[in-house]
Formats: sequence, C-alpha cells, structure tokens
Amino acid sequence: MRSRLFTILTLLLLFSSLAAQPKDANSAAKNSVANEKAARDLEAERILKERRANAQSLLLNLAADARNFKDQTLRARTQARIADALWGVDRERSRTMFRSAWDAAEVADAESQLRMQEEIKQQQAKTGCGGYVMASPPDLRREVLAFAAKRDRALGEEFLAKFKDQKAREAADLKNNRPNSIDEASSQRLSLARELVDAGDVERGLQFADPVLGSINMESVDFLAHLHEKDAAAADQRYAAMIAGARLNPQTDANTVSLLSSYIFTPHMYIVFNGNGTSSSTRGGSITPTNVSPELQATFLRFAAGILLRPLAPPGQDQSSSGPDGHYLVMKRLMPLFEQFAPPDMTTALKAQLEALSSIASNAARERDDEWLHRGITPEKKDLADREQSLLDQIDRAKTSAERDRLNLELANFLARRDDLRARDYVDKIDESELRKSSRAYIDAMMAMRAIEMKNPDRALEIARTGELTHFQKAWVFAQTAKLLAKTDRERARGLIEDSAGEARRMENSDPDRPRAFLALANVQAQVNRAGVWDVMGDVIKAANSAEQFSGEDGQITFSLVSKGMNSIHQNSSPDLDVAGVFSKLAEEDYDKAVELARGFEREGPRANAVIAIARSVLEEKKKN
Repeated sequence: MRSRLFTILTLLLLFSSLAAQPKDANSAAKNSVANEKAARDLEAERILKERRANAQSLLLNLAADARNFKDQTLRARTQARIADALWGVDRERSRTMFRSAWDAAEVADAESQLRMQEEIKQQQAKTGCGGYVMASPPDLRREVLAFAAKRDRALGEEFLAKFKDQKAREAADLKNNRPNSIDEASSQRLSLARELVDAGDVERGLQFADPVLGSINMESVDFLAHLHEKDAAAADQRYAAMIAGARLNPQTDANTVSLLSSYIFTPHMYIVFNGNGTSSSTRGGSITPTNVSPELQATFLRFAAGILLRPLAPPGQDQSSSGPDGHYLVMKRLMPLFEQFAPPDMTTALKAQLEALSSIASNAARERDDEWLHRGITPEKKDLADREQSLLDQIDRAKTSAERDRLNLELANFLARRDDLRARDYVDKIDESELRKSSRAYIDAMMAMRAIEMKNPDRALEIARTGELTHFQKAWVFAQTAKLLAKTDRERARGLIEDSAGEARRMENSDPDRPRAFLALANVQAQVNRAGVWDVMGDVIKAANSAEQFSGEDGQITFSLVSKGMNSIHQNSSPDLDVAGVFSKLAEEDYDKAVELARGFEREGPRANAVIAIARSVLEEKKKN
C-alpha cells in the first residue's frame, strides 16, 4: 500500500513538472519578443532624436546662409519657413527671423510691383489697344504674415499694422470706400483669416477677420462663404450683421445687393455692374447655393427689395457705383430669385421698377444677355444653349472680318471651358492668321487642362498628341495622365512616363520649366515605380543646375492670350512641379540619401527648398505618429 502511494505521488510530481515546462517556455518566448520590440523601439527613438538634431542643424545653417541671399524673395521665404519650423525649439530666434523675413518681403514686393508695371507697359505698347494679361506675382508679405500669425497672434497684428501703414503711404490719394472695393491691408487680413479657418483654427481666424467684416466687398462676403463651410452659425450671424449695417449705410446700392446675394445663392461667384453697363466678376469655387434658414433668406430679400426699389437720383447726380445701367442689370439678374422665393407683392413691385428702369437704361444694357448675367441664377443647361445660339446669331450678323474673328474666338472660349471639342472648329474659322495661331495654342491648352481636371485621360491624350501645346505642357499632360492611369492600367502609365520624359528632354537646357517637367515625372514614378524616383531625380538636379531662373517653387502651368478681342490668362498651380513635395517623400524613404541629393543643387533656391522640406519631414514626424 505504501509502495503504491509512493508511485502515485511520483507520477503526480512528474506530470506537474511536465505541465510547467511549456508554460515557462512560452513565457520566456514572450519575454524575448517583448525585449526585442523594446530594443527596436529604443533604436527607432534614438534614430529619430539623431535625425531631429540633424534637421535642426541643417535649418540653423541654412538660416545663417539666408541672411546673405541676394534674392529678397528667397530670403523672405526661407527665413519665414525656418522660423515656423523651429518655433517649438527657440521662439525668440524664430521671432527675430520672422521680422527679418518681413523686411525682405517688403523689398521683394516693391521690386515685383515695379517689374509688373514695366511688363504691363510693354504689353500695352505691343498690342496697341491697351490690353494686357499678367500673372500675379507672389505676395511675400502675406506669406510671411500667414506663418507668423499661425504661431503668434501679437506678431501677426504687428505685421498687419505695418502693412496698413505702408499701403496708406503708397496710395493715400487712391482710397475708395464704395461698397465693392477693399483696401489692401483689409484684403491681407481676410486672406490670413481664411487660411486659419481653412486650417481648422476658426476662433483665431475670426479674431483677424472681425475688424474688417463691417465692409461689404467680394473678399469679405467670400470669407463668410468659406467660414460657412466650417462654422455655419458664426458665418450666418456675421452675414445678418452685414445686412443690418448695409441697410443704414447711405452708400449701399444695387452692387451691394448683388454681392450680398452671392452668400446665399451663388457662393464664391460675384458680379458687380458699372455705370456704363460693363461688369466685373470673379469665381473661386463651387456655386452650389448655401443652406441657410428661411428667416435669413427672407431677411436678405426684404433688404434687397428695399434698396432696389429706391428712386434713382436725378440725371447727373447719381453717386452710386452701379449707375442706372448697373442698377437695371442687377435687377435683371436677380429677378428669377425674387420670382422663386419672394412674396408675390414684392415681386410685382420689383417688376414694375424694372420696367420703369428700362426706359432710362442704355440700349447696351437692355440688350445684354451674356452668361455672367445668368450664371448661377437660371438653369445652366438652358443658359448654355441660349448663350451658344446668341453668339452664332451675332456671328451671322457680323459686318466685318475683325468682328467675326472676335465672336468666333469668344464662342471657342465658351465651348472650351465646357470641354467641347467644337471649340477648335471655331478657332479654325478665324481669318487673321496670327490670331488664329495664338488662339489655337490657348484653346488647346485650356482644353488639355480641363480634361485633366475632369479625369478624362483619353481626351487629354488626344489634345496632347494633336494640339498646339508646348513641350512643357505636353510633358505635364502625359505625366498627369499617367498618374490617372497608375492604378487601372499600369502598363499604359509606364508608356506615358516615357512620353513625358521625351518631351522634357526636348526642352532647352536653360528653360526653368525643364526641371519642373522632370519633377512632375518623379511624382508619377512615386506611384508607378517607387525605385525609379531616385533615377529621375538625377535628371531633376542636372536640369535645375542648367536653368538659372529655376527657383524650386511657384510651379504653374500658365498660358495666356492677348488680342483686341480677348485678354485672358490661366494659372494652374501644381505641387508636382515644386521641389518640396518630392523631397518630403524621399526623406521619409531614405533621410540620409535625400540630404545628400539636396546637396547636388548648385543654386540657393532649389537647395533651400529641398533642405526645408527634408527637415520638416523629420521635425513633424512625431505629430504624424
């Protein structure tokens, strides 16, 4: 019995020992994995700290170099960007750099204005008709202001005050307080406020905007339209205050009504009418009607009717910005809105007023029936068909070849903006050979850009292969089309990359758009063949070092037309054409290799942009994580 008990105890101890072994082994394995992970995390943290220290060192060395940059634009941008990147490390140093950047921006803005005025004079002399088109130069003070205000509100207010004083000294005698005008200091303030709102900082954006929202102009109303997308209640409250102020302002006129109507019915599209029946308009985004309360809409309609039903001043005494013709055209444009939303008695009174004004308005105002008079108000399909037919009728009635050419160009432009290939047919009907040639290049470029915007690769390629595009435009279209096809047809995308590279290599070595073409190519390779990006960057560096005017930023597809019938310029900004974007991607993949690559730039501009992009990719990595 005792022997049997001993045997049982021995077996129990054996089984217990065997059961404990796997548990201990699993525990040891888990500890080993945890230790390895901890070691990897420590190593990653060490590498990150080392790279952050290296990135700060790169920026401080670049800041020292920037003090000696002769290019004031480059100096301002470099110092402002470095100050922004180093704000969390050394705020006093950053404030000093922001102020130095502001000083450089003042000089750069003055120089660019002088160059622009000289270019305008040259174009006016060349055309002989006073026409010109001009790409707006970068506004360096606004850029510096945006960086500074994001970090320090007091510093932002300091720069705004400086800017206001400077503009007052420059143009004290050009002040205009009419409802549709805005001084440059207020414009800067609203532009900065919009950037802050778009970035999600609504409270700070309103702190900058509120002081100038008492004035009614395209920019203040458009700011509220953007604000509505982020904070509808705050935007509607300020819009209601605008209406209340306008009702008491003796300078309020038909153009004030037109501008305020845009907030509700055609946001981001604005039109004002001059006393001679001409108009100024702008469009900056979708014009889908804003979702406001019925009470706010009714408040606007009552206000608008009260202004539009005012008796006009006697002839020669009208001080309004619209005049009789403008007043008539505003009513003609807005009448469909009153018919749809206003009470019947209000609509009846407005129709009677419009009829009375028709006897005072000029023939040109009464006969005016273009797309801007109806855009966003009447159904678009009907409006487009009517507009096309109206132009065709005018072409049939044209008495001279020059008038017919102008109308054919206007119709071609109208159709091109709607991605209609018939636009090229009307260009071919232009009699004057020089105008026909320049118009074909302009219309083809517009349609190619439109096809890319609409994500229509077949249409874009058709125009690129048959149209009058420059090598740069073709390289960009091929690259962008390859990007559109990268996921669905990789083989075809690779072929287009080769086509893009071929167009880039046909460009002159000194052309600043040549390195931009290779940058567009590098960004496509990042999607199609990641390893191929580094090879393309060799072409980027070589092309950049051969193009003295290449700055590494402000990449745009720009095309224009200057004629007696039309002055127009299109600027399509593309981040794919700038140094910063691709170097941010490269730094994330191989930091040390990206730093070494940036050193290959011989000129200050591209090198500075590359270094800042690399440093930011590391300094902002923690935020991403």
